[in-house]
Amino acid sequence: MTIAGSDSGGGAGIQADLKTFSALGVYGTSALTAITAQNTRGVFAIEAVSPAVVSAQIAAVLADIPPQAIKIGMLASPEIVAAVAAALRDYAGPVVLDPVMVAKSGDALLAKEAETALIEALLPRADVLTPNLPEAARLLGRDAARDIQETEAQGRALLGLGARAVVMKGGHAEGPSCIDLLVTSSGVMAMEQPRLSTDNTHGTGCSLSSAIAAELAKEADLPDAVRRAQEWLHGAIRAADGLGLGGGHGPVHHFHEVWR
Repeated sequence: MTIAGSDSGGGAGIQADLKTFSALGVYGTSALTAITAQNTRGVFAIEAVSPAVVSAQIAAVLADIPPQAIKIGMLASPEIVAAVAAALRDYAGPVVLDPVMVAKSGDALLAKEAETALIEALLPRADVLTPNLPEAARLLGRDAARDIQETEAQGRALLGLGARAVVMKGGHAEGPSCIDLLVTSSGVMAMEQPRLSTDNTHGTGCSLSSAIAAELAKEADLPDAVRRAQEWLHGAIRAADGLGLGGGHGPVHHFHEVWR
């Protein structure tokens, strides 16, 4: 199940999550938190769904199609954060939290006052937190990590805020390789892929967190789930230029292993 906002351009949010679930062989359900008017060039309007309707969507799915894993993305407001936290109070499965704050275009997707609510109400509920380097820094009130040592230290600091595991995404770092770190109380696992030169990276964060949730739903253990998700996303980025969509940051190719 994905709990997230909509992207009318189809590259991120609920649309990317459901494409990811389908590409990886699991059935996806959803609870919509916000509607955005956006394309590859930017976000032009945002309208949050009422917290009551967000709660009702989650309750309806949990009552009839209980998910093996839940991914949480864009939450927009502190009231929606509170509604999601309350709706999942009795859910016992794994939760992957992607702290969506800013779109690839630079447009804000989370109200500033919602950040505290996210930290207090949902971070302790996250079995896996998947921030990029700017998001991790914002959650901690620090500057963005400049090297692998600072990245690991910030991952450990986020464990201290309550997350059970943290995937520190290296897409915003520099260098010939993209290194993601899986940080847990028992250690750190580094996963490395060659850095790809492309502007078509819209929805990478949404897609990675959804891929991790999909692999957890298939009962992979956490290190294998994260490794498989990263390898799949690397393929989706590598194939992204072949889609040729839009004039800005285009989407990754979720169905690169399926379409011919």
